[in-house]
Amino acid sequence: MRLPILYALAYPERPAAPQLAFDLAALSQLDFAPPDLIRFPCLRLAYEAADSGQAACIALNAADEIAVAAFLEGRIPFLGIPRTIEAVLSQTPPHAPASIEDVLKADEAARVCAREVIVRQAATVVRG
Repeated sequence: MRLPILYALAYPERPAAPQLAFDLAALSQLDFAPPDLIRFPCLRLAYEAADSGQAACIALNAADEIAVAAFLEGRIPFLGIPRTIEAVLSQTPPHAPASIEDVLKADEAARVCAREVIVRQAATVVRG
């Protein structure tokens, strides 16, 4: 974490980084556990999109970008990100893009859908 912290503190400058050693031999054991998909809903959505096919993967990426931007602008809460992605995925028809044009159309359709979902979320918060 030292390097990311150094870059964050010095931003926008990029100072020379100190030599960081990482001794794999010092790690005698690594333990892995299945991820908690309830605690990390976006990971669950990514797995589901990967299982669903190319259109879902395109939609997930586009919806994530729109939702994160909305969060950073203060238009939705943090948990609005997975809600937005899930709503977009639920409205994404399964298909396999045959060309780059198809990919770009699917991406734009998902972005439009994500923006609509965010507007509906904001209206619900204002009314609720």
